[in-house]
Amino acid sequence: MSTMRLRIRSGTTAAGFYTPATMPIEIDIAHVARLARLDLSEDELDGYRTQLGEILDHAALVQSLDGDPSSDSEHPLGFVNVLRPDERRPSLDHDEVLAQAPESRDGYFVVPPAMDNK
Repeated sequence: MSTMRLRIRSGTTAAGFYTPATMPIEIDIAHVARLARLDLSEDELDGYRTQLGEILDHAALVQSLDGDPSSDSEHPLGFVNVLRPDERRPSLDHDEVLAQAPESRDGYFVVPPAMDNK
C-alpha cells in the first residue's frame, strides 16, 4: 500500500523532546512519485515513506516550540553591518582600459555573442 497515514502522538521522543498531537496526514507516496515521473520500487517507496514521516515529526516538533517570533533572536551573535560606506572614488581611465581589450568599437568592448542565433 502506497498511502501513508501518519499520526503524530503527543508525548516525548527518545531524545526527550515534546511532540504535540496533530491531525493525521495522508500522502500517497506512489502517486507523488508518478507525478514526478519516478519509477520507484516498493523498497524505495517504503524508504521515502519513513523519511517523510521523520521530516513531518521534526516539523511538528519545531511548531511546538514556544517563542516570540518578533524578538531579536534570529542569530545568537547579533549581526552588525560590516560593509563600508558608499564613497565616491576615482575609477580606472576609460581609454586605458579599452586599450587593453582584445577588441573595442565606439568606446565599448566587443565580445562574442552569448547565444548563437542559427
